[in-house]
Amino acid sequence: MLHHTVCRAIAMALLLTSATVGVARAEDKPKIGGTLRLAAASAAGTIDPHISYETGFYWPIFYVLNDGLVTFRKAAGEPSNDIVPDLASDMPKISEDGKTYTFKLRKGVKFSNGQEVTLRDVVASFERLFKVGNPNSSLWYSVIKGGDKCVETPPTCSLAEGVVANEADGTVTFNLTQPDADFLYKLAVPFGSILPADTQPSDLGTTPPAATGPYMITSYDPQRGMELKRNPEFKVWNEDAQPDGYVDEIKYSFGVKPEDAVTAIQNDQMDWMYDSPPADRLKEISSESADQIYINPSFAMYAAEMNTNIAPFNNKDVRQALNFAVNRRAAINIYGGPRLADANCQVLPVDFPGYKGYCPYSKNPGEKWGGPDMEKAKALMERSGQIGQKVTVTVGDAGVDPQTGTYLVSVLNDLGLQATLKVISANIQWTYAQNSNNNVQITLNTLWQDYAAPADFLQVLFNCSSFHPGSDASPNISGYCNNAVDAKMEQAMKAALTDVAASHEMWSAVDHDITDDAPWATLYSPKLLYFVSKRLKNFTYSNQARMVFSKVWLD
Repeated sequence: MLHHTVCRAIAMALLLTSATVGVARAEDKPKIGGTLRLAAASAAGTIDPHISYETGFYWPIFYVLNDGLVTFRKAAGEPSNDIVPDLASDMPKISEDGKTYTFKLRKGVKFSNGQEVTLRDVVASFERLFKVGNPNSSLWYSVIKGGDKCVETPPTCSLAEGVVANEADGTVTFNLTQPDADFLYKLAVPFGSILPADTQPSDLGTTPPAATGPYMITSYDPQRGMELKRNPEFKVWNEDAQPDGYVDEIKYSFGVKPEDAVTAIQNDQMDWMYDSPPADRLKEISSESADQIYINPSFAMYAAEMNTNIAPFNNKDVRQALNFAVNRRAAINIYGGPRLADANCQVLPVDFPGYKGYCPYSKNPGEKWGGPDMEKAKALMERSGQIGQKVTVTVGDAGVDPQTGTYLVSVLNDLGLQATLKVISANIQWTYAQNSNNNVQITLNTLWQDYAAPADFLQVLFNCSSFHPGSDASPNISGYCNNAVDAKMEQAMKAALTDVAASHEMWSAVDHDITDDAPWATLYSPKLLYFVSKRLKNFTYSNQARMVFSKVWLD
């Protein structure tokens, strides 16, 4: 294992000397047609946009399938964080008190089933968020009047006072119980997708909903693949919101091993792979296919999430011990080396809004991690009284999770615990870990931004109200709840309405408080390496949509 890790780091260092890092490339004249072929080691569960929280995996697909009233600009770099009108003809009129948002619905937009998008669909879609158990319904959307009652009794959800349609002037008004500085962001993500009013009020699973975007899903089998074809009803209404798309079809194959995907891309049999290339192929592709490699920044973190409600991680000393003991450099080397990730001890990713370097879990505590402190870790374990406890590390079977899980088991055993590894299908790992009934003690996940604001990480992942016992849609996997920290989050949200800089300072303090409580052992903030075929042109990386599938064409 050590030899494999070192080789991967060396190969990646060689690769990075020739790969394009965040630089646009001159491309040939756009071409229309062809089939874009994608590969992944596994699927990611439901394709219901009101339920799936696979931000790095399925959300990029959702962005070319469905639309909200507003969306993120389909562009590269910083402009991709901008919100633009989508199914709304213009940006909303917002009342002076920040509690009322009025949108004019765009006319003439049709779903892929031929039905025109109506105000009724808008109202029904937001009620459906509560009915289907959207992961963030209680945290993000309960600010809509009537949302609190919908959280209590989802099946009978009515937002009659909160989402008001005016057929006479073609507008829909959202009435909030209090101002929310992030409200437009929450409408712009796939959770805000407008679906037909008659869409079933339960998880669609493998059944695709009607689409409004340039593509629609024509088949989906989590064991084999997904196919998308052009939506015959689509016409461009706002290029910034929803480009037309160049390819005619998108075929996503599941169950493709990363090493096989690399070979297929080299042979132009595949065009893009979701998973990172395996270590033993990095030197090869860096020397032979350097112009097919893109290294992109990502606002994400890779972390070991501990269940704070069951032993042994209901003991803060144990959680802090793991944070002191884990060698973040070793985890980074498993991922691909120091040029592909930044060591991190806290929740907010490096350089994210509100980020202020803080690492108490280091040989020399300070702004950055400087190395593990096993002496401190073992002292905490002695004090905890938990030595000898059994621990199961549950990970998915894709990417670096099995290797990192094996390393984590060794660290836990060094701390005096009896740790074993449990590898399950990556297709279910995320939802399985969220459901507290499965008693997952510790797991590994990469957590991506939904939008560029600190509340998106800190509030979504650690607020008391984001923990839903017994639910597959409970993003607060650690079950962490600290009322004092929640109160600070509330203050930070209010400050964001009038003073963003002051709000970021408050969020930074929240980040540090949660880091001290150690519900996670954050390992690093990763960058993304994408390996694409020679025929794929106009690669466009968005902070929100990752590779923008509607922007690429095939030579």
